[in-house]
Amino acid sequence: MTTASTAPVSYPFNIAESLDLSAEYERVRSSPGLLKVKLAYGEPAWLVTRYAEARFVLGDQRFSRAEGIKHDEPRQSEGSRDSGILSMDPPDHTRLRTLVAKAFTVRQVERLRPQVRELTRELLDELEAAGPPADLVDRYALPIPVAVICRLLGVPTEDRPQFRAWSDAALSTSSLTAEEFDANREELRAYMGKLIAQHRKDPQDDLMTALIDARDVDDRLSELELVDLCVGILVAGHETTATQIPNFVLALLDHPEQLALLREQPELIGGAVEELLRFVPLGSGAGQARYATEDIEVGGTLVRAGEPVLVAMGAANRDALRFDAPGKLNIQRTGTQHLGFGHGVHHCLGAPLARLELQEALSALITRFPGLHVAGDIEWKTQMLVRGPRVLPVGW
Repeated sequence: MTTASTAPVSYPFNIAESLDLSAEYERVRSSPGLLKVKLAYGEPAWLVTRYAEARFVLGDQRFSRAEGIKHDEPRQSEGSRDSGILSMDPPDHTRLRTLVAKAFTVRQVERLRPQVRELTRELLDELEAAGPPADLVDRYALPIPVAVICRLLGVPTEDRPQFRAWSDAALSTSSLTAEEFDANREELRAYMGKLIAQHRKDPQDDLMTALIDARDVDDRLSELELVDLCVGILVAGHETTATQIPNFVLALLDHPEQLALLREQPELIGGAVEELLRFVPLGSGAGQARYATEDIEVGGTLVRAGEPVLVAMGAANRDALRFDAPGKLNIQRTGTQHLGFGHGVHHCLGAPLARLELQEALSALITRFPGLHVAGDIEWKTQMLVRGPRVLPVGW
């Protein structure tokens, strides 16, 4: 086994203005043991980059998210993130997740497909009418998940610009001080608290009303848990999907033979989305540290009790020990079992919804515009936890 013997390496490795996976990950993955890394804030952590070890750490409950609250958790921004349900372990995590899970089952989500399909058609009509070059992010990628999550939660769509600004700040890695980060979080909580109060007066057939009933009738969560759960669903429910839609478009444009194959065989869209989730590393770096609750060996390194471990899922998804030709985009790849939605108890709750939105958004776009291309300079999101275009001008 190896133990901590050298100074930690500065992290993250990926740059914001690209979707490439840093070559540094390949070097780390091929080296024995784990690497000690240091983010801009918080204590050093062990970095996991190989697929088998990633699944092990994410799936083993001896690695705790809740312990992070007691530590100076490794992070990219000054503000310390109590991430609500994402910072919990079972049984508290299970209690809250169970309340929401029934809204995101494959069966429930599939009922939304006709609405999402119609929404994509309407947005593409508007995009075409506006004429090229048009911003694919603001006119298409963002409105799709925003409309769906607003409908599920009962959030007024006209409030989108407001909560987008809050969401950006929640995922920022740069300019906010700890005080500004906390102030932003409290503004978002206050906004959600008002919406919850309105729903209490005028109940709707939506997820927020169901969660309010779980709070008021069944006493299954506290008021703060109710607010933070709704905030978490709102932010997580639109930001990642809105980012991955343009990311996947860019990946397909960079691989014209794969794009042509998908146009010829549209029935491949399900597998194509899974392969894109594997191939495109969304994060600027690994986050959400897991803390060992006892001494545990991981990949030949002894992780001591109380030490944090970061799992680089983008790197694990390119592990040659798990995937053939991992650096190649292959939309006909089968049995992917990627870690794009995580693994274990914190596996992404909204994965079925994200899959549906990504499938419908990509299918509609590439079918409608066979001449789709980038038609201007891409403005990248910088200093954010997620990577992708903030503005993506396209023509057709």
